[in-house]
Amino acid sequence: MLTALLPIFMAAPLLAQHDMHVVILGDSNTSIGGDDCSQSKGWSKWFKLSFKPLSCRSYARSGATWTHTAQTKEDTEENTGKLSDNNVIYNQVLRLRDAVQKGQQPAPGLIIIAAGTNDAWFVDSRKDAFSKSAVILADSLDFIMRKPIGDIRSLPEAVGYSCGRLREWYPEAKIFLLTPMQATCIPEELIQKAGNLIERSANWLGAYAVRQDGPEFIEVEMENQKKTRTQDGIHTNEYGARRNGEHLTRVISRMLQP
Repeated sequence: MLTALLPIFMAAPLLAQHDMHVVILGDSNTSIGGDDCSQSKGWSKWFKLSFKPLSCRSYARSGATWTHTAQTKEDTEENTGKLSDNNVIYNQVLRLRDAVQKGQQPAPGLIIIAAGTNDAWFVDSRKDAFSKSAVILADSLDFIMRKPIGDIRSLPEAVGYSCGRLREWYPEAKIFLLTPMQATCIPEELIQKAGNLIERSANWLGAYAVRQDGPEFIEVEMENQKKTRTQDGIHTNEYGARRNGEHLTRVISRMLQP
């Protein structure tokens, strides 16, 4: 079980090129970097530049959640830019699979999923997100994988379901789950609660977890006084994105070392 709490921000030298293809899934703070990870307000641009992978592609969509609703269906075309039944991480997983099968995307060696913010933010629309503990994954992952996707409504189930498929299709890939960052519009206890469930789920799945709810990323007290790392208290500006992306390069590179 590989999990890491976020170390303090360090100005250490960034590492050389990594011999792997990277794909990134997530919500708006990832999607603002663009599908090709070239937009400066998204952390994915700065991660791509500093991590130096063989390739780096984002399948993230603004408004995406881990958790599903009773109406969620498989849908690789929808791109609403906001919360919806089908705007879920699992449909990004399906888009990735389709791209690999069509030869448009190399099979990934590193998969990063940065999500959970919208599950905490729109808790009234995702009422079952916090209904179960990650402990359920220990004995029932096989059962969860057989469920209809409309029944995958808690965070642990959703993390298990998407990561289970990724393990099935890309067994050699390293999977990193990034927990939500602090946000001025979301109560701290909900961000921490979502982060705890995602981190525990990573433990059960043998994935890597990186906590992003510390002050190394977005610090609510600072952003409430003056927007320094964000545009609006939740989405990064160029400074915040670069800081986050380069820090994630250090953290992930360190965790990948034998």
